[in-house]
Amino acid sequence: MLKKWLFKTVCLLCCLTAFGQKKIRTNVPLDSIVLSDPFILADKKTNMYYMTGTGGKLWKSKNLKIWDGPYSIAQTDDASWMGPNPMIWAAEIHQYKNKYYYFATFTNKAVIIDTVNGNTVERRASHVLVSDKPDGPYKPMKDPVYLPENKPTLDGTFWIDKDGKPYMVYCYEWLQAVDGTIEKIELKPDLSGSVGQGKLLFKASESPWSREKDAKGNDVPNRVTDGPYLFKTGTGRLGMIWTSWIYDVYTQGVAYSKSGTLDGPWIQEKDPITPPNFGHGMLFKTLDGKLLMALHSHKSINGKYHRVPHFFEVDINGDKLIVSKSFIP
Repeated sequence: MLKKWLFKTVCLLCCLTAFGQKKIRTNVPLDSIVLSDPFILADKKTNMYYMTGTGGKLWKSKNLKIWDGPYSIAQTDDASWMGPNPMIWAAEIHQYKNKYYYFATFTNKAVIIDTVNGNTVERRASHVLVSDKPDGPYKPMKDPVYLPENKPTLDGTFWIDKDGKPYMVYCYEWLQAVDGTIEKIELKPDLSGSVGQGKLLFKASESPWSREKDAKGNDVPNRVTDGPYLFKTGTGRLGMIWTSWIYDVYTQGVAYSKSGTLDGPWIQEKDPITPPNFGHGMLFKTLDGKLLMALHSHKSINGKYHRVPHFFEVDINGDKLIVSKSFIP
C-alpha cells in the first residue's frame, strides 16, 4: 500500500512541477526532459512531433532528439467540476476527422468523493478537449462530464472499434475499485460527450505477471491498472498494452482480445513485454514510417520518483507485439 501512495504522490509532484514551469526552453535533449506518461503525435501536416503527458504541457520537435517547450495548451473551465488549475495526468493527442482531441485525466483536489480503506478519493476523471491545431489551444466541448462523478477514472485513450464507433478506454482507479479495472465507454460521433454507461473489459487481478504483498505477507496480484493503449497487429489481432507493478517494479504487459473487439474476452500474456521499470507506453510511427514505442523509465532517487521519456523499436507485423532494442534518435 505504501508503494501505491508513493505512486500517487509522484503524480502530484509531476503535475506541480509542470504547472510551475513557465519559461519556454529550446534545444532540449530528450533525456533531459522529466516527464511521466509520454505520448507522441507525429503530425504529417506540420511535419512535427508533439509530445505531452502528465502535467499537460506540450513539447515540440522536428527530429525526436531536440525539443522545445513546455507549452501550456489546455484551457479548462474554472466553473466546471474540474475547478481552477486542475491537476492533469497522462494527456494524449489524437487526430480525428480534421480536428485534434486532447484526452487527459483531470483532478480537482478540493472535492473528495469517497473514502475507501482509509484512502481519500478525489474528484478525478478522464475527459476530452478539442482544437483545430495540434499545438492547441485545447478547449472544452459540449458535455461537461464524460464519466460518472462518483467514480475516479484515469488514463483515457482513444479507439475506433469494429462497429465503426469511437470509444474511450480508461482505468477505474484502485483507490475506490480496490481491484482496479480497464473499461470502455462509447463516445458521440464528434467526441463531444459519452453515450450510455461504461463497460468492464478486465480487472487488474487477472494479470498473471503483476504481484504485491497483502496485509499478511502473501503474494497476490497487484490491483493497479495504468496506461492502456490499443493497437492492431499485422494479422488484425487487437492488442492492449497496460502497466502495473511487480512488487516495487513498474512493469508493462500486454493482453489480446479473443473476439478482435473491445468486448474481448481479453487474454493476458504470461510475461511482461518491456524491461523492468519501464511503463505507460504507446505506439507511433515516425514521420519516415518507423514504428516506435514511447514510454517512461521509472527510478526512485532519494525516495522520489524520476521518470524520463524513452523509445523502443517494436514490430507488430506478425501476430504479436514484439519489443526489441532501445531507439536513440
